[in-house]
Amino acid sequence: MTDAKLIDGNLFSGKLRETIAARVAEMKEKHRITPGLAVVLVGEDPASQVYVRTKGKRTLEAGMNSFEHKLPADTPEDALLLLIESLNKDPAVHGILVQLPVPKHIDTQKVIEAIDPAKDVDGFHPVNVGRLAAGMDAMVPCTPLGSLLLLKDNLGKLGGLDAVVIGRSNIVGKPMAQLLIKESCTVTIAHSQTKDLPDVVRRADIVVAAVGRPEMVKGDWIKPGATVIDVGINRIDLPDGKTRLVGDVDFASAVKVAGAITPVPGGVGPMTIACLLRNTVVACARLHNLPEVEF
Repeated sequence: MTDAKLIDGNLFSGKLRETIAARVAEMKEKHRITPGLAVVLVGEDPASQVYVRTKGKRTLEAGMNSFEHKLPADTPEDALLLLIESLNKDPAVHGILVQLPVPKHIDTQKVIEAIDPAKDVDGFHPVNVGRLAAGMDAMVPCTPLGSLLLLKDNLGKLGGLDAVVIGRSNIVGKPMAQLLIKESCTVTIAHSQTKDLPDVVRRADIVVAAVGRPEMVKGDWIKPGATVIDVGINRIDLPDGKTRLVGDVDFASAVKVAGAITPVPGGVGPMTIACLLRNTVVACARLHNLPEVEF
């Protein structure tokens, strides 16, 4: 049996960013409007700094306006909420993203709920969570949206397929399940309390692993020919003292069984920022009552 097809997130996200740049150019030419994304970083978490820098670079490459707000780690919660309030009112800002995690003295949920749902390009506000669950138009979290786009590109229509989502977080697991339900999949959300987890996974045509445990999902858990989306990004120590990134799926064994699989890195990761840009363009169109943007 040949190894699974590799689902190239770098390639797909590059094409998506090209489409986004074309839509931005059309908005500028036809409507004299430039989509704007504001990113707020509180503190100096090294990984968050890299994410924010990359987001700013990609935003500008797409022809959009980038507004970065870097605040010290001891910024009071009230000061952050005042900044969000000002961004909500700023007509040049169409998307607002507060980089998580925030320092422990700040209430994450309070921050999320302070963002105008129409500008909530992370899709975490309870209004957007509820709209997604009700099958309505909503801002959709970027990582599940990116995963869905990769699935549809690889499989075409998803209706009738059996999908298992491993992980029940608000950021990935739950919205991923809602998106798959909307595509008419039969969806199971599995997690740490699921009995006979390998058997549950083995019946799935689609497996989305988002559990945060390195290489937990083994190849013998995978139904032959299934499509595997590995959302996990885990850094593990190697015997030589170095480290490397691995997913939640044991790639070496799963690639022998699956029909298609995302690598880590280079799979879902690049899609997250591309979908953030996409969401900002969609938010901009909706805020200005323009026709829905097609991607």
